[in-house]
Amino acid sequence: MSSNVISQLVSLNFKRQFSGTRVAHSHIGSLPVFTTRDTKFELTELRPPHVIRKGNKSLTLSQILSVTGPRGTLSMQVPEFVKINEDVGNGKISVSVQNETDKMQKSLWGTVRSHLNNHVVGVNEGHMAVLKFVGTGYRAQLQQEGKFVSVKVGASIMQGLPVPDGITVTSPTPTSLIIEGCNKQQVYLFAANLRKFHPPEPYKGKGIYVNDEKIVLKDKKIK
Repeated sequence: MSSNVISQLVSLNFKRQFSGTRVAHSHIGSLPVFTTRDTKFELTELRPPHVIRKGNKSLTLSQILSVTGPRGTLSMQVPEFVKINEDVGNGKISVSVQNETDKMQKSLWGTVRSHLNNHVVGVNEGHMAVLKFVGTGYRAQLQQEGKFVSVKVGASIMQGLPVPDGITVTSPTPTSLIIEGCNKQQVYLFAANLRKFHPPEPYKGKGIYVNDEKIVLKDKKIK
């Protein structure tokens, strides 16, 4: 095949697309998860399996993966088509699926790998979220030996939430809270629920901020 024919085929292929650049595919699922010597894994069968309906398709969660480390144990349900391979010598774990071309398997491939990596980090180092209270008189207080978080954020009464199991909350200053735990989802969910009491407002910047959250202040409305 001559070079002119090849160039014509290439040009036709690019004309059929909206962009001439190549599509960038995500390779999160194929990345290995690095572990430590203190981390242990156990993959067991889930009986009965958990079936989730997604339109005309169904997702079967038939495996339970448990991750144990110095800070505790976390478990997650894994679909039947996901395979977990542990390389003890190199201290890493690889995640694979049965059919990489299947849309559902490909979409959950990276999700399972990300959750597994979060669990490994959680049982070894833990996850943390920092809440900052900005506003006159805004503050937080721990009650019931750290089992209940009470906040004062502009309302006439104190508001608060009980601390879920597996989460530790400390208050180094009256205007800040530190939430720690092994499960990243639970840590940030509890932080988001506390933030709902007074999300940062865009005019004076008052509210509850999570980590390095920043907002753009707006000009006051003048009639």
